[in-house]
Amino acid sequence: MTQHASPPRDDADKVSPAGRPPVWRGLFARADLRTLSLLGVLAALVLVGGITKPDEFLDTRNLQLVLTQASVIGVVTVGMTFVIMSGGIDLSVGAIVALASVWATTVATQEYGFGGILLTSVLVGLGCGLVNGLLIAYGGMVPFIATLAMLASARGLALQITDGKTQIVTVDSVLDLGLRDAYVLGIPPLVIVFAVVTVIGWLVLNRTTFGRRTVAVGGNAEAARLAGIDVRRQRLYLYLLSGLCCGIAAFLLIILSGSGQNTNGNLYELDAIAAAIIGGTLLSGGRGTITGSVLGVLIFTTITNIFALNNLQSDVQQIAKGAIIVAAVLVQRRTASTT
Repeated sequence: MTQHASPPRDDADKVSPAGRPPVWRGLFARADLRTLSLLGVLAALVLVGGITKPDEFLDTRNLQLVLTQASVIGVVTVGMTFVIMSGGIDLSVGAIVALASVWATTVATQEYGFGGILLTSVLVGLGCGLVNGLLIAYGGMVPFIATLAMLASARGLALQITDGKTQIVTVDSVLDLGLRDAYVLGIPPLVIVFAVVTVIGWLVLNRTTFGRRTVAVGGNAEAARLAGIDVRRQRLYLYLLSGLCCGIAAFLLIILSGSGQNTNGNLYELDAIAAAIIGGTLLSGGRGTITGSVLGVLIFTTITNIFALNNLQSDVQQIAKGAIIVAAVLVQRRTASTT
């Protein structure tokens, strides 16, 4: 008898030997479940805010404020997500934001106007990221130690520059971006910048070789090296990216506050790491999403706003954040143990 060959099937439709669906479908399902869960938490928070303080929380100006405040830490979180996905950590982001903001608001810098402030913010962020990257990638230092040293150094230098004083911005073109007249269709310029950074970050992570290399390095650095990836150079680029995001965030903070202070960016490292973690980024590296991190930022910012409107103490707010972080890590461990 003549045997008829079965028609070829697309590899993407193949099932495992046990008859189970391909692995990638499970990964997408978990990613969708995480996103839906985060959206559910955010919706619940909006509901709580609407019930406890309906007139204040649901006011258009308050919602604009929430998004504006989320924009600054959100830009930092995008950079932090890439670093954590690579298996690293950056404890210096808050200090870099502070240093960039005060360096960009000195009298000498403000003489160069809008361009001088923006350029200085970005260059200071890149410079700090370069130092972190060189120490970690080529100096062999543990990320925790290298970025902790940068945290202390950047904070100290920011204090030295300001002498503990607030530096007021006098450049009108910068201050004008914080006014309601600068809103585009009711959207603050800072939110637009945050949206652009988020989209670019998503595209880089999911549609470029750089993103795939980041995931590979975080998943297994040695395997990535054997596959031809220059792991040290990739790590250097990642800390440069984190520094760039800090520089952009510093400029947004200057617009928002109209000043530069050595206390700027306080605890940003905690908020950025926490947002990335609850967004599904593994601390051990190799997995994470920009979408999840952004939702994490919005969740924390909404919590802060609700606490402020209800006149709750900041210590209770920190306890709530800590509980959320612990819950997120426990969920991650449970998910990892079942895969």
